Amino acid sequence: MWKKPIWVVFLMLALVFSFAACSNDNAHKDPEESQSKNTEGKTNEQAADSKKGGGENEGGDAAYNPPSMDDLDPKNPMTEYITYGQKVFHETDTVLDGYVGNQLSCSSCHADAGLAKSASMVGVTTQFPQYRPREGVVYTLEDRVNGCMVRSMNGKKLPNDSKEMRSMISYLTYISEGIEVGTELPWRMQNTMKEIPLPKVEDGERLYTEKGCVACHGENGEGKGATVGPSLWGENSFNDGAGMGRLSKIAGYIQNNMPPNGGTLTDQEAANLAAFILSQDRPVWEGHDKDWPNGGRPTDIITKDRREKIRAGTFDWSEIDNVIQPD
Repeated sequence: MWKKPIWVVFLMLALVFSFAACSNDNAHKDPEESQSKNTEGKTNEQAADSKKGGGENEGGDAAYNPPSMDDLDPKNPMTEYITYGQKVFHETDTVLDGYVGNQLSCSSCHADAGLAKSASMVGVTTQFPQYRPREGVVYTLEDRVNGCMVRSMNGKKLPNDSKEMRSMISYLTYISEGIEVGTELPWRMQNTMKEIPLPKVEDGERLYTEKGCVACHGENGEGKGATVGPSLWGENSFNDGAGMGRLSKIAGYIQNNMPPNGGTLTDQEAANLAAFILSQDRPVWEGHDKDWPNGGRPTDIITKDRREKIRAGTFDWSEIDNVIQPD
């Protein structure tokens, strides 16, 4: 029998170990850490610009090209579920009024039923199951939807076998067509401010009026509608266990998306607005003590106790690791 030269054997072994190392790195990526932007000294705006654009990205990342709802076959039984799923996603507060505890919809954060690139849901089905450090377990996509139902929507979980859950998963699967499982999606997890300038709440209150936030979100943060100007605080907004209850998340989201189309606020302005909004009262998440059971709890969660201190001017911002103190 013909024997392979010894150098061929070593080459094959090297390739096997190289592949295994890459696979191991991907398997242990922390989804909470992967959300950081504003790296390499860039502002949030500059980092976002580097991710804009369609088509194939450098490094072979997926192209942003979700299928059109107009292409659905009316004779296909899946079409009913997909179209209903889009409706549930876009009009969550009315379609699921028995489950939603405020006046928000999924589109309140993920605009255009999750198709707007700034907070897109395109490709989301390829990222699950996924280990979630906040909950300390592996999450399915249904679990992730229900995580938003009880936190962002301040409501109740949907039964996994309900038509509404089946329809939302069908819709999210449809808009993720053509993307392979585990593909890097450069448009995901881009609304986090990694380094936050020391917030000035009084300036944030002033900016809330000067920048026209009141036009869509109301003078008292009450909102004008789930998809036109969602409630930012008060009983009809997200509770303080939601992702938006973290200073880094809401500051990054504000800078990238507000005013509509984003890109006009400085890091400091976005931080000031975020701190002002999170200083206002909102529903309390009763499960804070159960979150991050395996450690790694972020330091930027704004709880009721912190809100009260911020309003009183006694909160020590150095408690938040990624708040940058002035020189």
